[in-house]
Order: sequence, then structure tokens, then C-alpha cells
Amino acid sequence: MLKHRGFPGRLPSTDFQFTIRRANPKGVTPLVPRKRFADRRAGDRRADEAFLGALIAHFGDEPFERGNLDAGRLSWLLGREVVPASDPFDPASYEAVLRVDMRVAQASFPQLFDGSSEFAFDTWEE
Repeated sequence: MLKHRGFPGRLPSTDFQFTIRRANPKGVTPLVPRKRFADRRAGDRRADEAFLGALIAHFGDEPFERGNLDAGRLSWLLGREVVPASDPFDPASYEAVLRVDMRVAQASFPQLFDGSSEFAFDTWEE
């Protein structure tokens, strides 16, 4: 499993994790697109925004390997802001290749691109 060095491990001051420490010995947790409803908690929406900001800061629009990125957090963005970059796509693989769809990301999280978000991709430290 590829470990993304320099990627934030979690949302600061919370328990929302962005990465995992080691591979799951019971098997890889598959990525499953999850629906985001308007009544989600503010903390969950904030975590999605921060995670996407970190993805853009770390990878931009280039393809990246799933590696140690948290399956639960990726699943909230999968199929919209984060899309498979390879065909065939194996959602139950740490080697799955993904990419950020910048057009959809900008439509869903415009505050990341206009600089009004504390998690704007240009504010993350390398």
C-alpha cells in the first residue's frame, strides 16, 4: 500500500481521518459512492471540503493511487469530485487510480477555488 507522504492525516482538531496507518488485514475496504444529502452535519460537510482541498493541493488534476487514503472519506466524493482514472476500476484495491474532476469540484465546492475557504488548496502546507 502506497503511503502518501505529506498528506494530512486528519482534519485538524477533529476525529475525521483522511489516511489510514496500515492495510486492513481482513481485506481492502471497497470504495462505494455515497449520496450526500443537504441535511448532513456541518462537521461532515467541513471534512469533505477539507479533504477535497487536500487532494487538490497534493495531486491537482493528475491521477493518483488510492494508497493509504481513507475509504470512507473518499467514498463521499467518489463518482462526483473524485472519479476513476483507469479502466477497469477496482474499488477494492489500494492500487486503484483516481483523479479529481476539477470542473465538478469547482461547482460543488466553489469556496475552495475563490479563496474564501480556510481549506483552499493553496493554503495547505507541503
